[in-house]
Amino acid sequence: MTAKVASTTVTPEAALELLSPTEVNQLVNQTDADLFKIFRRCALAVLNTGNNSDDTNEIMEEYADFGIRFIRQARGIKLQLTNAPASAFVDGKMIRGIREQLFSVLRDVVYITNEIRNSGRFNLTTQAGITDAVFHILRNANVVRKGDVNPLVVCWGGHSISRDEYDFTKDVGYHLGLRDMNIITGCGPGAMKGPMKGAAIGHAKQHIQNRRYIGITEPGIIAAESPNPIVNELVIMPDIEKRLEAFVRMAHSIIVFPGGVGTAEEILYILGLLLHPSNKRMPFPLVFAAAEKNKAYFDTINHFIASTLGAEAQSRYRVISADCAEVARSVRKGSDDVLLYRRRSKDSFYFNWKLNIPKDLQTPFEPTHDSMSRLNLSKDQPIHMLAANLRRAFSGIVAGNVKEQGIALIRKHGPFQLKGDPEIMAALDMLLRTFVEQNRMKIGEGTYKPCYQVVT
Repeated sequence: MTAKVASTTVTPEAALELLSPTEVNQLVNQTDADLFKIFRRCALAVLNTGNNSDDTNEIMEEYADFGIRFIRQARGIKLQLTNAPASAFVDGKMIRGIREQLFSVLRDVVYITNEIRNSGRFNLTTQAGITDAVFHILRNANVVRKGDVNPLVVCWGGHSISRDEYDFTKDVGYHLGLRDMNIITGCGPGAMKGPMKGAAIGHAKQHIQNRRYIGITEPGIIAAESPNPIVNELVIMPDIEKRLEAFVRMAHSIIVFPGGVGTAEEILYILGLLLHPSNKRMPFPLVFAAAEKNKAYFDTINHFIASTLGAEAQSRYRVISADCAEVARSVRKGSDDVLLYRRRSKDSFYFNWKLNIPKDLQTPFEPTHDSMSRLNLSKDQPIHMLAANLRRAFSGIVAGNVKEQGIALIRKHGPFQLKGDPEIMAALDMLLRTFVEQNRMKIGEGTYKPCYQVVT
């Protein structure tokens, strides 16, 4: 039986002491049902750090009796929690890092609800309005910092990886930390935790004070990928598209480690941007990195990209296997080139305003059986648009694997169907079969039941 703490109260140290009376009333009286529902989901994920499941439904059912009540106090609010995961506490007290993440979640959920969605300040139907909203969420969370020239390296990769792969990500992170680079990941376990853990050691050896381990997530995925304990700056974005935009706007370089469909989604997203005609001259270091025994993973990815997007897409990244120091050197040099480019082009180093993210990549994709079957997975379109549609296909598979709504759709209607050009479908089928064979689809044991069907 899962250990739980029957009842406890938690007070913020600083994150939420500046709430307006309206915001306090909104929380205490629970006048916004959506805000409360989103916060409860994200709060449970934070408290459930270290769980061994990525099935959102399973987690929500296990803690169906988890409760939150907001209590008014002089400088804001405190939380009363019932039936919270016991792993978040030591000797009856909540672990400090978890408490900070808990109130970071509340900070972002309140801000997104009141200032982004309900205020009318941001036109979320326009390209500029969406980017402005992403910037304001990050600024409110104090993660965009003017004058900080230490590069931010985004690390992408699977949450369900082998021990060898995890150790490799940690070794790369160590070499990044030795070179004064900070880390951004999706905040979860596996390849999201390893680089942060390694960088922490490198930073400690170099006596670097400003150690940044930024985790960026969103409500749909956080329960399946609870924040790891190394994260010291947590940000909740409204949806997966704004999460992806936050990554690339803040990144000075990106490293991709082996993963599954979520990692493939991220690869196709960044390639779709870099292949867009308006971004082709912009320096943006992109490295695929794997241990020697796992380099076949990127052979498969490389073959898939060659079969679908072609040689131009392959030219936008570098594959490095085995040599962790070379990965860090390559990324450090590339980040320095980015800094020089942005100075010359009068762009900020802390937020990449000049990167053109087309509106169709900013607009949330809702994976349903109809929207998945209607995706244009053919070569009769520009390659950056094909990359965007392939990204949506993988996003739908992620939803069917681990997101509550996607899992419910699959249970009710069966697997999503993907249709397209025979060559693309063959490459897609081979890649997905490889993920299944290598146990890259989900955490845990047992036979994986696909949430998709590739129609060939």
